[in-house]
Amino acid sequence: MTEVKKIIKWVIKWESGEMNPDDEAKFFQELINSGQVWRLQGSYVRRAMQLLEEGRVMLGKKGHYDYYGNYVPSRYEVKAGTEGSPQYFKRMKKKLEEVI
Repeated sequence: MTEVKKIIKWVIKWESGEMNPDDEAKFFQELINSGQVWRLQGSYVRRAMQLLEEGRVMLGKKGHYDYYGNYVPSRYEVKAGTEGSPQYFKRMKKKLEEVI
């Protein structure tokens, strides 16, 4: 399956509410890594921000510009331990595992 077809399949699955939380995190991590999420409609950007706050995803390996020209930093450009950083992601993942 081509990358475009995979993304389209995931978009349909997410928008129809059929995506489980783990697949949702993988989907949004791919969108964040590629920078695509920052150019999509607001619901995608808002959900990406929620997932970053929850520590279920992290910022991409490189920074990107959003639809309005604002710079979104990479996971290495934010302060260690803050939302979007690898350290925050690991800490929140550990908390989630303790709950489960």
